[in-house]
Amino acid sequence: MKRVILSILITLFFTVQVYGMDKNENSFIRVLIGDRRPALNDLKKMKKVSAKTIIDGSTYSGEIEIWKGSEGYFLINVVQLEDYVKGVVASEVGIDWPEEALKAQAVLARTYAVAHIIRNRTKNFYDVTSSVFHQVYREDEEKEEVKKAVNDTKGQILTYQGEPVMAFYHACSVGQTEDPQEVFGRQYPYLKPVKVPSTPSPYTFWEKKISFNTLKSVLSMGKISDVKILNYTSTGRVKEIEFSDGKNKKLIKATELRRLLHWTALPSTMIKSIRVEEDGVVFEGSGYGHGVGMCQWCAFQMAQEGKNYKEILQYFYPGTEIITINENN
Repeated sequence: MKRVILSILITLFFTVQVYGMDKNENSFIRVLIGDRRPALNDLKKMKKVSAKTIIDGSTYSGEIEIWKGSEGYFLINVVQLEDYVKGVVASEVGIDWPEEALKAQAVLARTYAVAHIIRNRTKNFYDVTSSVFHQVYREDEEKEEVKKAVNDTKGQILTYQGEPVMAFYHACSVGQTEDPQEVFGRQYPYLKPVKVPSTPSPYTFWEKKISFNTLKSVLSMGKISDVKILNYTSTGRVKEIEFSDGKNKKLIKATELRRLLHWTALPSTMIKSIRVEEDGVVFEGSGYGHGVGMCQWCAFQMAQEGKNYKEILQYFYPGTEIITINENN
């Protein structure tokens, strides 16, 4: 009964809340292209285009809305939810991955989208961005493997006690996944650190050098002369780091340092060592991403070993249930 009620409520929410769509209103999502998020108090919609549009080399179908504000112009792609999921799956994982790993990613991408539609639509002019701030979304050439995985899981979302879960996922963990308290500041009953298999991920080991100028900019310090790892999370990731420029010391959370470095410069907080060299600071570590929820490369390996997508999702999100929404659309 709870599954039926949830499906009805989500469908009704979509139907009455979508911004002016003429039909199939319960199956659209509003995607802000890029990661530059505007102030909302002075935005005005300038134009709507219903045609395929090329933005930064990527092609988007559906409608493109052009909004203008004091900070410039912003583009919103209004697209069918299932087409959006295809774009996310193709952007987030390898299209030649095992079918069950693609299906697991499709369910999570759809769940993530639904949760943000419910959270954002009444107070914002977009539901998600197309960047790593939410989920990477590009609608380029459609791949049959992705299309099949999305179609085979059409409408399926992951729920806990009747609500869409916070479908956090990341590229790669080594050893075990992370406690969400360490990254997002809160606990979720269905998100606990779990041990993960060895994978062929290119992020099993990495080394990154960050220049003194970059660190000076993000830390507001002089040339770094010493770096110390102060403590670790329960899963072995670095929690806090102390930087010194010879005169001043600064303590910073490793998760905050990743954010200041725009995430990719420091792939994860599973840092094994840090050393200062003549032209910068060298970090050595493992994994990629925040470490919470499904490890995409682990899903790849589990699918290779014969696990299906439901088993993969249940492993990373224990106690959850898959339901199907919008069954008549």
